[in-house]
Amino acid sequence: MATATTQFGLSSIGQIFVRARNLDRAIRFYRDILGMPFLFQAPPQMAFFQCGTISVMLGVPEQAELDHPSSIIYYLVPDITAAHTTLRDRGVEFATEPHLVNRAPDHDLWLAEFRDSEGNVLALMSRKPRA
Repeated sequence: MATATTQFGLSSIGQIFVRARNLDRAIRFYRDILGMPFLFQAPPQMAFFQCGTISVMLGVPEQAELDHPSSIIYYLVPDITAAHTTLRDRGVEFATEPHLVNRAPDHDLWLAEFRDSEGNVLALMSRKPRA
């Protein structure tokens, strides 16, 4: 039970669910195209990948209200130009080229959006240190 002096706040993500309509196709995209480490597949129709400290669960929704594209997942990469080139060479079609979004005092924030094999919007994100 929380008290008046105890503050609760969410501070980390353990797992993200990404809707898939065709699980085999989605597994190939996340494993072979994005290069994410495949962990395991489980019934009824789920597959798990590791992305840093976060698990990404691909799943075919069992309920109609869950059958929609996911929230946008931003994959943090050290070099957005190299990541963009690699994924484009693997057949990923980008909605946007890498572009500057914000200039912070210590870094520039760059993004590039694309879709996965299931129609979900994903993005590359890079924090380029400022000199």
